[in-house]
Amino acid sequence: MLAKRIIACLDISEGRVVKGVKFTQHRDAGDAVELAKKYARDGVDELVFYDITASADNRGIMLDLVRHIAAEIFIPFTVGGGIRTIEDIRAVLLAGADKVSLNSAALANPDLINQSAEIFGSQCIVVGVDVRAENGGHVVYTHTGRDETRKAAGRDALQWISEAQDRGAGEITANVMDADGTKAGYDIEFLRSANQQLTIPLVASGGAGSVQDFVDLFHRDAADAALAASVFHFGELTVAQVKEKLAAEKIAVRR
Repeated sequence: MLAKRIIACLDISEGRVVKGVKFTQHRDAGDAVELAKKYARDGVDELVFYDITASADNRGIMLDLVRHIAAEIFIPFTVGGGIRTIEDIRAVLLAGADKVSLNSAALANPDLINQSAEIFGSQCIVVGVDVRAENGGHVVYTHTGRDETRKAAGRDALQWISEAQDRGAGEITANVMDADGTKAGYDIEFLRSANQQLTIPLVASGGAGSVQDFVDLFHRDAADAALAASVFHFGELTVAQVKEKLAAEKIAVRR
């Protein structure tokens, strides 16, 4: 059985780590480099860096900050936000990222997934999908870093996730906007539906509030990895606590 991964997420705005609720009301959570070093020491399996306002502000990603973090950690490192072209992907990988996360740019130009997977390999191409429940289903949103730029992409979430896989993505991260920062648990029913149609790994994002939330997610076979931010940033849980509980529940983790 493959080990389930625990991933810490750094949402970056103006060079600082922030965390909000349902992609709004962001508050400061600390220095990005120091938090990255802490999570690496604490035994997190991977780190994700999202420059959350890059797409909304129509600018490139903060490559200097990516380089500083990459120089300090020795765990898999995914970077997303403001990545629009093959040249952007190359620059982020050369800055030290192991994987890149495509989101708004992939929706605007789905061929970017095919092209990047062919050039760099599917193993380093993640497609992030920002999802909101609407009209009895789940729809995809784009440019979600700011309230005034956020908009529905006109795509069904499950269909887009499937298409992203078919186009060559090596991993999907489902960011459930309704659950984000609420600490009310992952949206397991939606995530299970997504995971059942995939043959590539699915990362669940949005809603982690207790150790039991991680247990429920994996017992229901709703994801291959669990991403969390608030509970780790503000000291409500540690990575060790989560992994100890998962191991006690006979869920395979890296310890």
